[in-house]
Amino acid sequence: MQTKPVITCLKSVLLTYTFVFWVSGIVLLAVGVWGRVSLAVYFSLLDEKATNVPFVLMGAGVVVVLLGTFGCFATCRGSTWMLKLYAMLLSLIFLIVLVAAVVGFVFRHEIKTNFESNLNLALKNYNGTVDHHSEAVDTIQRTLHCCGVQNYSDWEKTEYFTQKGIPQSCCKSQDGCSVEDLRDLSKAKQKVFVDGCFFLVTSTMESKMSVVAGISFGIACFQLVGIILACCLSQYITNNQYEMV
Repeated sequence: MQTKPVITCLKSVLLTYTFVFWVSGIVLLAVGVWGRVSLAVYFSLLDEKATNVPFVLMGAGVVVVLLGTFGCFATCRGSTWMLKLYAMLLSLIFLIVLVAAVVGFVFRHEIKTNFESNLNLALKNYNGTVDHHSEAVDTIQRTLHCCGVQNYSDWEKTEYFTQKGIPQSCCKSQDGCSVEDLRDLSKAKQKVFVDGCFFLVTSTMESKMSVVAGISFGIACFQLVGIILACCLSQYITNNQYEMV
C-alpha cells in the first residue's frame, strides 16, 4: 500500500501538467488563427506550401487540445493502457516538433530566396489594382515603411513605373506625393521610403528565428516531462495492483 500516496501525488502533478498542455493547445490554435488573418499578405509572397503554416498551427492546436483532454481522462481513470497510449502520443508529437524545428532551421535560406524572387516578380507584375500580389506589395510597403526589393529605385525597372511612377504605398505622406514626384526618382527620393522591403522582412525573420527555436525546444522538453510522468504513474498503478494481490 506504500505506492498509494505516490500515485495520488503523481496524479495531481500529471493533471496539472495536462491542464497546462491543454492551454498550450488553445494558444497554438489562437496563434494559427491570428497568423491566417494578420499575416496572410506575407504568406502570399512565399511558396504555396508556406501558406499552409497557419493551418498546420491550427491543426496542431486542435490535436493538443484533444490529447490534453484524453490525458486528463486517462489520469483520472488511472488506466495503465490509456496512460501508456498518452505517453506514446506525446512522444509522437515530441518527434514532430523536433523535426519541424530542424526543417525550418535548415531551409531558412531557401525561404528567404523564395521570398526575394516572389517579391521581385510581384513588382514586375504590379498593376496597382486589387490584384492579390499587388495588394500584398502595397500592404508590406505601408506597414514596414519600405519601398521596392533592395531600395526604392527597383521600381524604375517595372512597367508600372513607366506609366505612373512609384506606387503611392511608398510615400512617407499620402498628401505629400504628387504624380510628378513619383515619376522622377531624384524627386521621389525625398518623398518616399528609400529602404528596400526584402532586408526589413528577412532581418525580422532572422531575429525571430532564435526565439522560435527556443520555444520549440521548450515545448519539446515540456512534452518529455509529460511522457515521464505518464510512464511513472502507469508503472506505480501496476505495482499497486500487484501489492493488492
